[in-house]
Amino acid sequence: MYSQTAATPAVTQQPSPAFIAASWAALLIGIVAFCIGLWNAQMALNEKGYYFAILMYGLFAAISVQKSVRDRLEGIPVTNLYFGISWVSVLLTMVLLTVGLWNATLTLSEKGFYAMAFVLSLFAAIAVQKNTRDSMPSTHQE
Repeated sequence: MYSQTAATPAVTQQPSPAFIAASWAALLIGIVAFCIGLWNAQMALNEKGYYFAILMYGLFAAISVQKSVRDRLEGIPVTNLYFGISWVSVLLTMVLLTVGLWNATLTLSEKGFYAMAFVLSLFAAIAVQKNTRDSMPSTHQE
């Protein structure tokens, strides 16, 4: 376990190449699967745009939450407003996707496909951001 005091930054290990590759693979698989599903879907173009916008917004929001949490752990200032907006954005994308899928005229398997591809993409985006951050040289002065 790692502990942190105000005087010393948290120690992080470098992610393994296998974990980095798996994270990127999961991100690409999630995004590509979601987009292929949209491409092949029998729905109006505006519906496809709605789901695509939710995916992009969700990816940005998830990365923003991870970065904000990590910044705070490392003693880098993050305003409460930005931190709160990041969390609200992640939750909002999940609510918007849920409402959209709930009201969609899709089969249950299609709804499950979109939900799982979305969750996989968000989780993988967080992992990729974490790996990117862990791979950076430390810029803190001791």
